[in-house]
Amino acid sequence: MEYLQRIADRQLALLLEAFGAVQIKGPKWCGKTTTAERHAKSVIKLQDPDRRAGYLATARTKPSILLKGDTPRLIDEWQDAPVLWDAVRTAVDDRKLKGQFILTGSTVIEEGKNSPEVQKRMHSGTGRISSITMYPMSLYESLESSGEISLQELFDHKKNDIDGIASRISIENLILAACRGGWPDSLGVKSDKAKLLIAGDYLNVVCEEDISRIDDVRRNAVLARLILRSYARNLCTLAKKTSMLADVQAEMESVSMTTFEDYINALTRLYVIEDIDAWCPAIRSASAIRSGKKRCFIDPSIAVAAMGATPKTLELDLRTFGFVFECMCIRDLKVYSQAIEGRVSYYHDRYGLEADIVLHLKDGRYALIECKLGSRDIDEGAKHLLEMQQLIRTRNENERQVPLREPDLLIVLTGGEFAYTRDDGVKVIPLACLKD
Repeated sequence: MEYLQRIADRQLALLLEAFGAVQIKGPKWCGKTTTAERHAKSVIKLQDPDRRAGYLATARTKPSILLKGDTPRLIDEWQDAPVLWDAVRTAVDDRKLKGQFILTGSTVIEEGKNSPEVQKRMHSGTGRISSITMYPMSLYESLESSGEISLQELFDHKKNDIDGIASRISIENLILAACRGGWPDSLGVKSDKAKLLIAGDYLNVVCEEDISRIDDVRRNAVLARLILRSYARNLCTLAKKTSMLADVQAEMESVSMTTFEDYINALTRLYVIEDIDAWCPAIRSASAIRSGKKRCFIDPSIAVAAMGATPKTLELDLRTFGFVFECMCIRDLKVYSQAIEGRVSYYHDRYGLEADIVLHLKDGRYALIECKLGSRDIDEGAKHLLEMQQLIRTRNENERQVPLREPDLLIVLTGGEFAYTRDDGVKVIPLACLKD
């Protein structure tokens, strides 16, 4: 299959100019190794079954030997031999050259003084090893978004005229894209039925193998599935862990909160789960703002697989697909925001005022975003955004000495066909028209 350009390609090339080494983090099967190989001049794969034992033995005795080769040298799944981190850091210091190494990994090294992984590392790598997180493919990267509307240009006011720009993807195909997910391997498959098998197999591997391999602690695959199903049922909500645990206990009574949190931690370290933090500006009193995490997966297809849903069942249940759609919007905005030095959060208070997504740029600019699948919900989404904007203005009138920046953009992301700017200034944009 022809390589499809990733947004991470640009980030990786830039970081290799600035740092001695770059670590690419992210879930399995999202394309980290393939992208890294396009920038590398030599490669070592620690999970190569023919060479793994020799590589690990060398890493234990003299890790610097594994670093010899043309640069940038790719060390794939480096976390299998954590000592290589310090070896890379030392080599970067000794060589005093940029772009020497690329490290890829599918699990988060657990921080903390008692972590066995951290104990095998002496240094953090600060200033020598930079990091980027790679996500499954956005709709723009999979060529399903036209990319006619750029987030960067919207922020810079270079793209004010969006009226009439049309999405090329129907709601049925949008549902299929969410169920299939952003897994590169699924794009080379011909039949839609076969494409949907990728996410299901990913879920099986995580529950039956990876969740135990991550730290050599044997975990129950059935319990892992129950927890992921509960997470999927609470997708893009502020559900508390106690309520999700109760959901799990309905089918497996003996599960404790300690066990539940252990599984959640493992799934987070595997980049399966990635919750969204709250944005807590001083608009209202702290007690009014809900600051729990929004429950989310790294890719919407994992939630679909965990629920046992299909494109056909979701076509008949658009309310459920609305949450899946929001997860897909979050995934794509995380991909796009990295390219423009941004980050994603959400806002929700006990009065019901909310913004599904708050996209922050490094320079302080931000957008308030609502995700609304159909045209009938656009007015409601726009109303929430305008209420937030007015609340900030009212707050600034009362607190003139420390004003809070007003939102630079108000956006309703939709699964609809056309983009346009409303009379009230809110921009309505189909997700399948967007890019970074």
